[in-house]
Amino acid sequence: MMVRAFPTIGALHEAYARDSDPTLVIAELYRRMAVLDDPGIFITLRSEAEILSEIKALGPFDPKSRPLWGVPFAVKDNIDVVGLPTTAGCPDFAYKAAVDAFAVQRLRAAGAIPIGKTNLDQFATGLVGVRTPYPVPRNAIDAAYVPGGSSSGSAVAVARGLVTFALGTDTAGSGRVPAGLNNIVGLKPSLGSVSTRGVVPACRTLDTISVFASTVGDADTVFRVMQGYDPMDGFCRDLPVGGMPSRLPPRLRVGVPDASSRVFGGDALAEAAFDAAMGDLQALSEVEIVPVDMQPLFDVAALLYAGPWVAERYQAIRDVMETRPDILHPTTRRIIEGAKAYSAADAFAGQYKLAALRRAAQSILARIDLLVVPTYPRPRKLEELEVDPIGPNSELGTYTNFVNLLDLAALAVPSRFRADGFPSGVTLIAGRGQDGLLASLGMRLHAAAGVMLGASTTPVPEAPVGQATAVGDEIEVVVVGAHLSGMPLNGELVRRGARFLRATKTKPYYRLLALPGGPPARPGLVRVADRRGAAIEVEVWALPAAGFGAFVADIPAPLGIGTTYLDDGSTPKGFILEPAGQDGALDISSYGGWRAYIAAL
Repeated sequence: MMVRAFPTIGALHEAYARDSDPTLVIAELYRRMAVLDDPGIFITLRSEAEILSEIKALGPFDPKSRPLWGVPFAVKDNIDVVGLPTTAGCPDFAYKAAVDAFAVQRLRAAGAIPIGKTNLDQFATGLVGVRTPYPVPRNAIDAAYVPGGSSSGSAVAVARGLVTFALGTDTAGSGRVPAGLNNIVGLKPSLGSVSTRGVVPACRTLDTISVFASTVGDADTVFRVMQGYDPMDGFCRDLPVGGMPSRLPPRLRVGVPDASSRVFGGDALAEAAFDAAMGDLQALSEVEIVPVDMQPLFDVAALLYAGPWVAERYQAIRDVMETRPDILHPTTRRIIEGAKAYSAADAFAGQYKLAALRRAAQSILARIDLLVVPTYPRPRKLEELEVDPIGPNSELGTYTNFVNLLDLAALAVPSRFRADGFPSGVTLIAGRGQDGLLASLGMRLHAAAGVMLGASTTPVPEAPVGQATAVGDEIEVVVVGAHLSGMPLNGELVRRGARFLRATKTKPYYRLLALPGGPPARPGLVRVADRRGAAIEVEVWALPAAGFGAFVADIPAPLGIGTTYLDDGSTPKGFILEPAGQDGALDISSYGGWRAYIAAL
């Protein structure tokens, strides 16, 4: 049944600003659930009266102090919501949550309203979405196919237009595979950027709370609300995460699987859909496509279930495994019992192997800014799982299982549909802290796909234009040489939470000098006294204040930081060259910029 998508955060707030009654929004939500024939989506649903009472307690509409005011959302049932049972997909394990999970606390403080708890693969073990004692959620596009897991109910709730967003969890791909199979967005944040306090663990060292939404903008907004350091969670990190760039950096190196790494399980329709998505990617003028051998990443992925990491799942529910394993779903029990085959020595051997593979993976990732892969090789039908409950599940994780093991961020976005009308999708992957860059490219690819939102008749809304200037505590920094996008030292900016703002030129007041020494080769920018210099191409990046301090502290002599006069009238801080640094330097001002000079060498 195709319906209008549930309103986005922006659409809801526009309606509330026009004095729309939020009680009507909630009434429509419950009307939709009443007529939808899918009892597998929710495990626990709050009453309409309780929801209306919570909205009333928010007070007058105030999107400035409460950026998610009156926005309904669903919560995967391994994440605590105060007063509701947390089952993790296992009724005999259930307990009533005494407090909200840390992330839910932050969402509620921002005005969001939890509607209920959604179904999942038991104890978040699976990518198919059918390993549950409850009715299985139906794939929102075609009920013959698996809904994807483990966050099945959350993904289907968004795709069916029941809520604006939903929380899932992601250890091996549970926040991405269900998104791809249901034509929605799945955001898997940088590991540790969102506290997992109040989450029933699967693998505590790898778990993260994920976000499902119909648009990239909504998913990113929710992530920004949840993100924050939690000193009571030993796995939470005070991690700088750059915001969404308003524009893509001009030289974005995007890795894609090379010919030997394209895995589609023999499904020609899946491969053709991915090729169509690659066409949309290549149409972006800022992008340089780099074929990548994925084998080292696939080798990392194999460790997650064919190595001692399954023992971490055993530890997460050790009491259940050792005292009442009979309460488990048969497939879940079979997988986790595999941990008994590993010893403590095997766990260390696995860590050593991962360290070696991580080095191999880093050599690949160092050549690119991000990676774009299929979200899953091919969709799998429910009837296939009746024959083989393990194989299809493993295949679905082909392009997902390595991400958390390598401490990467990921974003699954819908792409062009297959020729048979089933959705396809791509996942964008980058180093920790680069969530904003993924969102910026993901928003463009989603819009280019020309698809509807989830299972609805609603087209993807026009992407809003982000801030091209610094906001909050950000400080604008001008870079002119090795720190430019795609250049060797750009990572020094990115890992401190920088986001690209704009490419421009200086006023014609400068000389550009190539400094002796290296590698890497570096230029120096010198302002001339009579202002009869050249206009030099530069980029402007925004750095959080804390990141700016660390960045400046690492600048070696004879370079420093001073005021730079730009052609757009702005005067941000930028690199300057001390007079002593000009000795032995080559004047390259005639090239107009460092890129042109490097290209000419």
